[in-house]
Amino acid sequence: MHIGDLRTPAAVVDLVKLGASLAAMRERANRLGVRLRPHVKTHKCVEIARLQHGGQEGPIAVSTLAEARAFASSGFRDITYAVPLAPQRGAEVAELVRAGLRLGVLVDHLDTVAALEACAGVENVRFPVWLKVDCGYHRCGVDPVGAVGLQVAARVGRSGHLELAGILTHAGHAYHCRNREEITAVARQERDVMVSFAGRLRQAGIPVPEVSVGSTPTMSAVDDLSGVTEIRPGNYAFHDVFQATIGSCRVRDCAFTVVATVVGSYPEAGRLVLDAGALALSKDPGPTHVDPACGFGRVCGLDGEELEGLHLASLSQEHGTVTAATATLAARFPIGTRMRIIPNHSCLAAACFDRYHVAEGDRIVGEWRPARGW
Repeated sequence: MHIGDLRTPAAVVDLVKLGASLAAMRERANRLGVRLRPHVKTHKCVEIARLQHGGQEGPIAVSTLAEARAFASSGFRDITYAVPLAPQRGAEVAELVRAGLRLGVLVDHLDTVAALEACAGVENVRFPVWLKVDCGYHRCGVDPVGAVGLQVAARVGRSGHLELAGILTHAGHAYHCRNREEITAVARQERDVMVSFAGRLRQAGIPVPEVSVGSTPTMSAVDDLSGVTEIRPGNYAFHDVFQATIGSCRVRDCAFTVVATVVGSYPEAGRLVLDAGALALSKDPGPTHVDPACGFGRVCGLDGEELEGLHLASLSQEHGTVTAATATLAARFPIGTRMRIIPNHSCLAAACFDRYHVAEGDRIVGEWRPARGW
C-alpha cells in the first residue's frame, strides 16, 4: 500500500524521520551524561518506546495509568507516572507495584502524601515518590525556594511506606519562547533551579537520589546538565509545527502527518475543504506568539513537501478549511486530491487516532496501535 491509498483521515509516521530524531536524542543524552526517560504520551506506542531505547525496554514516563498498564504488559518495568496522582487512584498504582513494576508517582502537597501513605499501608506496598518542582511554568509543583517543598520531602522521607525517588520538573514555559536562544536560557534556568533545590534538600539532611528535568524544547538546546541525572523529552519523537516554529527542530524533521482528502473545491473563493478537522488534527492554536496567523498546521503534498500559498485557516469537527493565495492555485487541487498536514501539536493529533500507518518513503510498511484511555 502507498500513502495515497489510505482511507482518510489517516495518521502516518515516517520511519526514517522518526529514527533520526530518536537517535539524535539518545546521542545527546549520552553526551550530556544523563539517563534518557522519554515521555511516551506523545505516541503512546510500545514499538516507538522500544525504538527510543535502541530496540529494548527502558525507563519511560507516562501521562495515564492506562499507558502504565499497557507498557508494563509489554515488558517496561521502570515507569514514572508524570501527573500528580489523584488520591482515589492509589489502589490502581498499588496493583501495578505488587505486580513488580517500579511505578513512580508525583506529589507536591502534604495532603497527597498523606493519602498515598495511607493507601500504601492498607495495600502493603511501598511507593516510589517524585517531588514535583515548579521551575517557572507555574502549573504544578512546589516553590523551590519556599518552605512547603522541604516539608513535603521530609514527610516522604519519614514514611515507612514511601520512598523519595528524587525531584522532577517540566519547563513548559519553554513553549513561550520565540527562538533557540530563548529556549537555551529557559533550559539553563530549569537545570539551575533543580540543582539548587536538590542542594537545599541535601543540606537539610534529605537524600535526593535523582534530579529529573526535561521538555523537548529545553532538551534540544541545553548545553550542560551538571547536577541532573535524567531527562524526559517526549514530543521529539514526532516533532510538529510548534517545535519547528520556536526553533526546537526543522519542519523537515517532523515525523507525524495526517493524510487528508480534498472534499470541497471552490477556486473562485480561493478555498478548499479537507476531510480532516479538529477530531483528526486537534484544535491547538499553535505558536501564535510567534505568528498570530499560523493556522492549524502546515499543508504538504503526498511527498511531504510543504505547499506554498496554502494555509489551513480553520477547523470544525470533521472539516478543515484551506485558503489558497490565488484562484489558480486552488484549482490545482480538485476534489479527491490527497494532502498531508503537519499538525501544530502532534501529541494531541496522534491521540485522535487508534492506529498509525508506518511509512518508508511513500510505502506503508506497518501499522502500530497506541494505548488508549486513562
